[in-house]
Amino acid sequence: MKIDIWSDIACPWCYIGKRRFEAALAAFPHRNEVEVTWRSYQLDPSLPAHYDGTEVQYLSERKGIDPQQLAGMLEQVTAQAAGEGLSYDFDSLVVANSFPAHRLIHLARAEGGSEAADAVKEALLSAHFEKGQDIGSTEVLSGIGAAAGVDPDRVRSMLATDEYTDAVNADIAQARSLGVSGVPFFVLDEKYGISGAQPVELFTSALEQAWQESHPLVNLTPASASADGPACGPDGC
Repeated sequence: MKIDIWSDIACPWCYIGKRRFEAALAAFPHRNEVEVTWRSYQLDPSLPAHYDGTEVQYLSERKGIDPQQLAGMLEQVTAQAAGEGLSYDFDSLVVANSFPAHRLIHLARAEGGSEAADAVKEALLSAHFEKGQDIGSTEVLSGIGAAAGVDPDRVRSMLATDEYTDAVNADIAQARSLGVSGVPFFVLDEKYGISGAQPVELFTSALEQAWQESHPLVNLTPASASADGPACGPDGC
C-alpha cells in the first residue's frame, strides 16, 4: 500500500501529525507492506532565506495577528506536541525558508531510499522545532544528511546548484492539483485523503479501510458446491 504525505518543515502540526500517523502505522498488521513517501509543500514560498526575527514576529507580520494572541496559540501547539513526546521551543526557533530542506529530502530518497528520506524528514523537523537550528544553513543540512547516511559533500554540491528544485516544485504542483490547501495532508493508495494532524484512531481506521479495499477477499469455494465444507462455528463443529 502506498501513502503520500504532503507537509512542510516549517509546519508545527506536520510534526505532530507525523507522530500520530506513525503510532497508527506501528500497530498496523501490514506495516511492512506500506510504502511512505514524503512530498514537499511550502506554507510561505515567499519567505526569504533567513528572517531576522522571532517566530511570533514573523507570524504577526505575515498573518496580521496580535503578538499576544499568537503567543497563546503557540503555547497550545506546544502542549499538543508535548502530548506526542515532542519538545517544541518556539523561543529558539530560527525562521528560514524550507525549500533547501525539501531538496535534501529528495536527495536522501535518491541516495538511500525511503528510510533515509524519513530519517532526514524527522531530523529536519526536530532541528527546526526542538533544537533551534537553521534549516536553511548548508552546514546544518549537510550534517543532517550525513547522519542519515548521505555524503555531506554530496549535500553541499547539491545545494550549490538547482538540483531537485524541479522535484520539489512538482510535489507542490501535484498538491495544488489535488486541491490541497493545508498540511499535513495524507493520501492513501491515491484514493483516500486525510487533512490535518488527526487522532491516531482515525489513521488506524483509514489504514484498515484502504488495505481491505486494495486486498479484497476472494472466495475460492466452487459455485457448484452444494454446501459449505466442514467447519466450526460459535455453536460447535
